[in-house]
Amino acid sequence: MDINQLRIGATVACFLLFMGIVLWAYSRHNVRRFEEAARLPFEDEQQQEPGGLR
Repeated sequence: MDINQLRIGATVACFLLFMGIVLWAYSRHNVRRFEEAARLPFEDEQQQEPGGLR
């Protein structure tokens, strides 16, 4: 096994990992959780007391 085969294996492994992350991120099972997380900054502003930061 030479260094080029190791590089090819590492490249393929990283590509498969990347594709797994992309598929997980765009999965329909995560839509509700991601939408809820996207609203968190706006809900935090509504909960703050008037008069600024503490």
